[in-house]
Amino acid sequence: MPQPHPDESGVFVTCAVVTVSDTRTSETDKSGQLIQQLLLGANHAVGAYTIIKDEPTQIQEQIENLGKSTNLDAVIFNGGTGIAPRDTTYDAIEKLLEKTLPGFGELFRFLSYQEIGSRAIASRAVAGVYQDKLIFSLPGSSNAVRLAMEKLILPEITHLVSQVCKGVK
Repeated sequence: MPQPHPDESGVFVTCAVVTVSDTRTSETDKSGQLIQQLLLGANHAVGAYTIIKDEPTQIQEQIENLGKSTNLDAVIFNGGTGIAPRDTTYDAIEKLLEKTLPGFGELFRFLSYQEIGSRAIASRAVAGVYQDKLIFSLPGSSNAVRLAMEKLILPEITHLVSQVCKGVK
């Protein structure tokens, strides 16, 4: 699909990857590993990786700490975006976003609907900006991560970072 204005070639983005889970470890975190592999495969960099519990205060502390990092352009969270009582990622992140990208969640749910049907309505995937950093919050399933990364994030991350950082760096 033609782009309205092409991205600069040779530009890479440095991302933090944060898995939100009460049970995953670095050995069992397939979604966090997949995000890292896809970023590296697209010639971007992983500047940080961590797993935190699905606790709103931990999620908010993580985003605030990463927001202070001058060597990061984006943060990609995965996990905790459903509606179960322990799914608090959306609520914790949404409160901190200075700008939201409603189209990200809308398109993600549309693409998810094409794959999994009406269960896509339970996803609270969200994206926006905090402290001049792009923030993405994805479901924890590897299929959802692959869908969001390949269809939405990787095709647009360079452009979005350039928009967020205009005049900042």
